[in-house]
Amino acid sequence: MSTKRRSYEKGHKRKYLVVIDDTEECDRAVHWATKRASRTKSVVMMLRVIETGERNQQWLGVADIMQAEAMEAAKAALDKYADRVKAVADVKVERVIREGSTPEEIVKLIEEDADIGILVLAAGTAKEGPGPLVTSISKTAGTFPIPLAIVPGQLSDEDIDASS
Repeated sequence: MSTKRRSYEKGHKRKYLVVIDDTEECDRAVHWATKRASRTKSVVMMLRVIETGERNQQWLGVADIMQAEAMEAAKAALDKYADRVKAVADVKVERVIREGSTPEEIVKLIEEDADIGILVLAAGTAKEGPGPLVTSISKTAGTFPIPLAIVPGQLSDEDIDASS
């Protein structure tokens, strides 16, 4: 069951959800979402997912250290892209860090926050295809709870500015 979107109701503001990862094309999604948010007086919500691995009881101390390092790396990535957003436009930025499977955490966050109106992803430019996240999400796009915007990874800032 999908949560009713509330982004246009009084006291609510539409959010563009962008997944922050380590791909080159991530910047394209951030730039497009920022330009759209600026033009529509919306918010950019950045999500960084820390993939959880197997936690062996014997190695729990090492796993805790690895988790702390992953959390610091996630915060640094969100800081980097928050600076990028501020360089592009004056829009509000929200940051979310989750642990788990990226596609699952995206859906959970959308279900929890009724102000999220669009998921913005960027497609990779490699011969292998648009990237694992776009491929994964596109398989269920027909049943997705909100619209999905896929920004071509080869677009320049100027191309995005002219089309967003």
